[in-house]
Amino acid sequence: MKFDWPTDRLDYVPITGRPPLPLPGGAKVVVWPCVNVENWVIDQPMPRTVVNPPGGVAKSVPDIPNWAWHEYGNRVAFWRMKKIFDEFGVAASLVLNGTVCDVYPQIVDACLGSGWDLVGHGWIQRALPAVPDQRDMIHRVFKRLKEYSGKPPKGWLGPALAETHDTVDWLAEAGFEYVADWVLDDQPVDLRTKHGTLVSIPYTQELNDLAMLLIQGHRAAEYADRAIDQFDQLIEDAAGGSSRIMCFTLHPYIMGVPHRARHLRRILEHVCNRPDTLVWTGEQILDWYKRVRPKGGWPPVKGKSRGGKRK
Repeated sequence: MKFDWPTDRLDYVPITGRPPLPLPGGAKVVVWPCVNVENWVIDQPMPRTVVNPPGGVAKSVPDIPNWAWHEYGNRVAFWRMKKIFDEFGVAASLVLNGTVCDVYPQIVDACLGSGWDLVGHGWIQRALPAVPDQRDMIHRVFKRLKEYSGKPPKGWLGPALAETHDTVDWLAEAGFEYVADWVLDDQPVDLRTKHGTLVSIPYTQELNDLAMLLIQGHRAAEYADRAIDQFDQLIEDAAGGSSRIMCFTLHPYIMGVPHRARHLRRILEHVCNRPDTLVWTGEQILDWYKRVRPKGGWPPVKGKSRGGKRK
């Protein structure tokens, strides 16, 4: 079995041509909050920066200012965000490097104690194409999260959403059941791998505090405004019975700082405690999808997608 192109792994089935995926209680939208907790190692260049190196220095290793900027997120800002989630009774998905279990165990314990699920996110914060033995690393992450939590993790999000052609095969081989890197739909879809089906649950590019606040330079209020606007549109889209998934993702060192955290509360005030909305973890989404997806897969379509392929 050979997968040369992404579209070898899934068929093109327009969302308008699919059978409904009913949610419990007649809900229309599932909101999926993700919180990314990472381990930035000091003997490598930092994955992201808030300040530039000193003048005349191309790279600064060790980079104490940027390491400390991120470390504040795990020491202080995460707990500010966790308190807000707890106020609304929301369990999110903890997207974590495998080493977070050893470096920041109190965070993992607090999340597990509140019903959060664990989503593998590499061993340390390093994009997969830069990892020498990606397959071994994926297996190590699966094993560590299983050992720590007492049950196998279901989900995976690659650092920077990065993959190689073989990543999803190795994820399925290791035991992961869903991947969030393929942000190409508003519903879960099935991916073909060398080791069976892997579910793709859509993460987010547009509602990512890293992209919006650091790269695009928006204010935190815009993040909440965009989340609310996207949610309202998805409620409209789902009116015909075809449910939708809305992920929004946060990094403690970005959205959890004092001048931004209140905008997380704005989002939760808008989406929580509504009869047409469920706030779920990735594992809950996976379990629901496995119950309601069409037996035998999606209906066949005429032709075959050429997306991502040379003609």
